[in-house]
Amino acid sequence: MSETVRPAFSGRERPLLSYGIAFPEAAARHVTHTFHASKVYVICSGSLSRNTDSLERLSTALGTDKIAGRRIGMQSHTLWSEVLEIVKEARDAKADLILTLGAGSLTDAAKIIALALANDVGSPEGLETLAEGPNKRANIKEPTVPIISVPTSLSAGEYSNFAGGTEDISRRKYSFQAPLRGPQLVILDPELAGKTPDSIWISTGVRAVDHCVETLCAIAGTTSASDKLAEKALGMLVPGLLRCRKDRRDRDAHLQCQLGSVDAMAACTSGSIELGASHGIGHQLGPLGVGHGETSCILLPAVCKYNAKYNANRDQQARVREFLLQDPVVSDLLQSHSIKPGSADLGDILDVVIKELGMPRSLADVRVGRDKLDALAANSLHDRWCQSNPVPLKEKEQVLEILEMVV
Repeated sequence: MSETVRPAFSGRERPLLSYGIAFPEAAARHVTHTFHASKVYVICSGSLSRNTDSLERLSTALGTDKIAGRRIGMQSHTLWSEVLEIVKEARDAKADLILTLGAGSLTDAAKIIALALANDVGSPEGLETLAEGPNKRANIKEPTVPIISVPTSLSAGEYSNFAGGTEDISRRKYSFQAPLRGPQLVILDPELAGKTPDSIWISTGVRAVDHCVETLCAIAGTTSASDKLAEKALGMLVPGLLRCRKDRRDRDAHLQCQLGSVDAMAACTSGSIELGASHGIGHQLGPLGVGHGETSCILLPAVCKYNAKYNANRDQQARVREFLLQDPVVSDLLQSHSIKPGSADLGDILDVVIKELGMPRSLADVRVGRDKLDALAANSLHDRWCQSNPVPLKEKEQVLEILEMVV
């Protein structure tokens, strides 16, 4: 099979998307011919390094003379302390390209690292001046070190120009936005994706579903183009994930999910779409030890039900519900759970799909107890997606009402 190289998004030159050949060959080709780089800093997930030969294959393809530094493994949710360790190593090595091999947290880290390198930042206090908030500096330079990402999950953070990073002491997650830039090239390899544990692959796939649903259910910023992209992605992701759940050797299903996650991110980042509380609360739930994808598995159906209860976006939810019910796989799934499609709302349908995928559906499932709810609710009020939820979350009691649905 030959390599396909194309822009990930219509109307934007970058990021480029590569698929069809093995990731080491693609990475070596683009490091040399697309980016003309000679000092590559590699950030590789710990599990890939321990359990597969992926890093060795990549190193062989690139050539050891081009690898200026390596980081094996990072904790979830992109801790500032680890980001700053890599910033120092990459700066000392004069790295001219960052390559990530692994799931979403590594990609967020690479984005923040490139931004910190461009602005000569090397401390937590300096990082805070690059993040959204009252201490953000007025003039921030654009990153100059490009990023290549080889993702092994479906979180799709590789396609966005923003990132989240967690301050170690407070455990608060900060948002980093423009002029931060995402990867310039994303390499998709379904063979590599098949090595990702079920819990990560499927849960981050639900995260991509969350991108679609909160885009389609948004009450501001959507367009016919964004709706079309989100529906296309949703139509690929739900059946694709169910196929992956049945057979992790189904490479076509893995690539279908990967391409679906691209369109999901294209939809939610087009225009000025305002996402909702599944993303907003999820950003703050993550630092409590819950995976990015798991936050969507727990929160998305509850947020849909909350918004419908207060009559915020019933029309939008009805349209998504009808779209999902057109898929015979979804209709059959509801019947197998003894649920009549006519009596199921969007939250019900999502609940059944996520349960069928074997994912957690409550805070108890991920060992987050009631003692964490008050601080979680308070931190969530700082997140922009809670403020832009179809029912704007302005009071802690509103967030707690949603959390009580999933406790």
